[in-house]
Amino acid sequence: MGDFLGSVWWMIVSLGLLVTFHEFGHYWVARRCGVKVLRFSVGFGKPLWSRRNRNGTEFAIAAIPLGGYVKMLDEREAEVPAGERAVAFNNKSVWQRIAIVAAGPAANLLLCIALLWAMFVIGKQDYSATIGRSTGMAQQAGFAAGDRIVEVDGRAVDTWAEASMAFTTAAMDRQDARTKVRDALDNERTRTAAVAAAGGFR
Repeated sequence: MGDFLGSVWWMIVSLGLLVTFHEFGHYWVARRCGVKVLRFSVGFGKPLWSRRNRNGTEFAIAAIPLGGYVKMLDEREAEVPAGERAVAFNNKSVWQRIAIVAAGPAANLLLCIALLWAMFVIGKQDYSATIGRSTGMAQQAGFAAGDRIVEVDGRAVDTWAEASMAFTTAAMDRQDARTKVRDALDNERTRTAAVAAAGGFR
């Protein structure tokens, strides 16, 4: 149950981040094009929090975190005073309107590029190549819980990703994998087994 609630929580956080960047793209370009923005909302429904800036834009966080929107002054939606018609969305040039509409997806694309760049620069955590449980062919080959894989076919490994890559290479070559492990007592052991045995690791 805890894992499920955690997944739901991170889904809401991720969705909120994507929506915020998407709507901010629309908002930022609309303001650059001289359009009056009435509301910037993350979420739908009744606002849980709102604040209005000096330009008259209301920023809100609403109760239903499944989207968001940017509401702009537009004569097609409501009557606009004569003095504000110049800042209405529908009175801007075609290219300005296209830019405003396209800015949302463009903001999400830039966010993805930035996150990928950060992932490659900062790196990504991986699990230690330590066997939690050994079953089937892996158990028959002598692998035991607590064994930490340190080398596969002469290739040093530190993580499960590296171990999986080494096992995959051996499988493609149709060869058994000579695997060196350190057991729970830090003794070094060597196991030689069919790569299919790797399927018994947990």
